[in-house]
Amino acid sequence: MTSFDSSQAARGTAGRARPFFWEEAAEDWHAARSEGRRAEFPEYVTRKLRAITKGAGREAGTVASMRTVHRIFLPDGEPDRLPASYLAEHYTLTLFGLHQHAASSPVHQAGVGLGTACLRLQQSQALTESSVERRLIAAATAQDLHELAQHLQRLVPLLRQADIGVDYTRLFREMAQWDGPGRNRTLRAWGLQYTDPGEEEGDRAGEEPAPYWATFVPGSRDAGAELAALRSGTGREAGTVAAMWPFHRTRMASERRDRGSLTRDLAAEHTALTLFARHQQTHAQRMHLPGASPGTAAGLLARKAAAGGEGKSATASLEKRFGALLTSNDSDELAAHLRSLVPLLNRASVELDYDQLRSALRAWDDPRRPHAASRLRQRWDLDFHRATTS
Repeated sequence: MTSFDSSQAARGTAGRARPFFWEEAAEDWHAARSEGRRAEFPEYVTRKLRAITKGAGREAGTVASMRTVHRIFLPDGEPDRLPASYLAEHYTLTLFGLHQHAASSPVHQAGVGLGTACLRLQQSQALTESSVERRLIAAATAQDLHELAQHLQRLVPLLRQADIGVDYTRLFREMAQWDGPGRNRTLRAWGLQYTDPGEEEGDRAGEEPAPYWATFVPGSRDAGAELAALRSGTGREAGTVAAMWPFHRTRMASERRDRGSLTRDLAAEHTALTLFARHQQTHAQRMHLPGASPGTAAGLLARKAAAGGEGKSATASLEKRFGALLTSNDSDELAAHLRSLVPLLNRASVELDYDQLRSALRAWDDPRRPHAASRLRQRWDLDFHRATTS
């Protein structure tokens, strides 16, 4: 299957003689309304809607009634594999047909991403929050385009019943990139859209809500499942792990959330969450402790090792490991060293300040704060030696 990047999407859209069918249908409806005529779809639109609903569950390119509805055409000859853009349009058309079926107004609504649509579905109380979340996460974890389409075919009728629209042009582009590198941005956009607190809540709060590690309740009914979900994000790009979406607290402007922006704040929170989950497992007390810097934690670990009879060699080994952490060139290298340190803290029951850790990950290689890393190194080194000697 050929890849489909954003530049191809732009060329494909610009090169089409006509708008996509879902765009055309919406334009005709709005034109009738603006001209004072009865707001309804023309006969040719309703006829073609019946045609594309026959394509649901069928192989792309095999449904004769859909051929006149496509705006992306197959190349001459018999291609070995259908282009990703053609497959994506086939699936988008069938989803649009299912969604628009029996709806009296256009369901194609520019600017409404899938995550936003699911948030509105949850707010409509047509389904429980957990039910909506489960369906969105199922779609987000689809292994390929075909599986994604299957999940969306079950979700779209629920949006129709709640009178909630979706930007089908945007969905087409997301589906066209699903089997390529563009998937990560799509996943992050869906997750951030779905967890958007809205301007009103943001104005009331004035600041980010307490992070997950500060509110975690050891021994709670869902604690084990939550920590497992967070551990699944280890080594993954921030915002792309659907199981972690409910646990992010990073504030971000709605426009940036809608675009799926990868910010330093989000990346730092993601790493801190995965580290906390690894650190917290098996412990009955919370392993987040304000004031316990990585230097303090590593120093306490060295002191415990020495007191346990492991001697000076254990202290020297931990000092060497901690020294390597301090020399990290960027936040990615810092995160890698922390992933090696946290299991040791877990085994020794040594706590760590995850608020401080997140701040360090956010600032370590920030070009706007050129002295942040050196100041953290000095402070943590001092904390380490204080903890080992006190």
